[in-house]
Amino acid sequence: MADRRKSMRPPPPLPTGDMPVVVIAGRPNVGKSTLFNRLVGRRQALVADTPGVTRDRKEGVALIRGRYVRLIDTAGLEEAAPESLFGRMRFSSESAVREADLVLFCVDARAGITPADEHFAQWIRRQNRPVLLIANKSEGRLGAASAMEAYALGLGEPLALSAEHGEGVTDLMWEIADRLPAEPEHEAEPEIEAADDFAVEEGEEPPRPIGPLRVAIVGRPNAGKSTLMNALLGEERMITGPEAGLTRDSIAVTLKDGDDTFEIVDTAGLRKKARIDESLEKMSVSAAIEALKMAEVAVLVLDATLGVHEQDLQIARLIEREGRACVLALNKWDAVQDRTATRNAILDRLSISLAQMRGVPVVTFSALTGASIHKLLPAVRDAWTVWNARVPTGALNRWFEEMLERHQPPLVQGRRLKLRYITQVKSRPPTFVIFGTRAEQLPDDYKRYLVNGLRETFDLPGVPIRLQTRGTKNPYADS
Repeated sequence: MADRRKSMRPPPPLPTGDMPVVVIAGRPNVGKSTLFNRLVGRRQALVADTPGVTRDRKEGVALIRGRYVRLIDTAGLEEAAPESLFGRMRFSSESAVREADLVLFCVDARAGITPADEHFAQWIRRQNRPVLLIANKSEGRLGAASAMEAYALGLGEPLALSAEHGEGVTDLMWEIADRLPAEPEHEAEPEIEAADDFAVEEGEEPPRPIGPLRVAIVGRPNAGKSTLMNALLGEERMITGPEAGLTRDSIAVTLKDGDDTFEIVDTAGLRKKARIDESLEKMSVSAAIEALKMAEVAVLVLDATLGVHEQDLQIARLIEREGRACVLALNKWDAVQDRTATRNAILDRLSISLAQMRGVPVVTFSALTGASIHKLLPAVRDAWTVWNARVPTGALNRWFEEMLERHQPPLVQGRRLKLRYITQVKSRPPTFVIFGTRAEQLPDDYKRYLVNGLRETFDLPGVPIRLQTRGTKNPYADS
């Protein structure tokens, strides 16, 4: 134990190769998600005092004794028919266990050992994976005594802890580190200096993402977001089915496509606020919005057979307010009868109700059959490139002078505004500032005129454009 009290060195950089996989498994409501959050060091998985909150596998990175591991939280193991929802959840959990380098099998020490614990403990033993038995909820004086009942499962000595209160978690991390496979030796990789922004001049190659390109899949319930995720990954990673609202938490998965790496996040369906009354759904919506804020590109999935709903427009407006690039994904395209009329109707509705994102790229596909699914990631990459666009200052001001000559700034309180020059202050999204005398009084309709000109002249379709104004002070005004 003496070496365990030594001060830890600074954490190593995140590895670029494969990390050992640690899977948390057990029946529902034994505290798996609480333990997951405790090990990753933040509230990443949804936690509620309700059995079966976790449905899809949730992945995170945990630093265990100076070594990073890929930690997977799974749905509760339950006996159910394969075609039922609980049967599909169990299949997903079993798939994760079979790929694990170490399984943390959790039981509830306060509830004691149940027949379900015994059944799945026998199944775990047959998988021939290293297992560490966890007796969770062992806080208090009777906790350790209750944890000893887990010996009967035949999985070795149980480790008593309380994930909610943090008791025994340090010992658990050392036990995990001792049972992980040996760490392979890697050559030191050169450090990559991260850049805060991109400045691309004419003739240069477009920027490339530093790290994975973060993508959030958003939309209304039952639009096919999880089916789309499975189609992109080529495996049944997410729980899908005819039931609406299957996805509760935001699930992030890394995908390699050619030279690009994407971190794709599947989110819960977003309904109208008036229809959200359960606390669990409120947490799901909050997680979806947080995933959108962390993303660089949002893929808004629509059911093409239903057209554009008002809630779809509300989600699109949320994407615009957060300043994210957007790709409109029309799913279930194989079920559309008149495709030309449907596409035109959707684009007309967007042009009228969502003028601030004019020109948003549209991709049509069928996530269920996989038809045309290959078009989505290139569209995401193109949207990200536009989102990072930089306009040279010289070309920008030449354009600005032409726009002022074409339509002079309006009169405000009987005096004409004097706009002097414009500059781009940042990208992601493209943000411009106009300087001039009383420029802060520029009417909104003239701002829209300039924004539309920026979008058309410099080829900035489908991304939010921020236009700010800064007035110059008259030094003789006081005198």
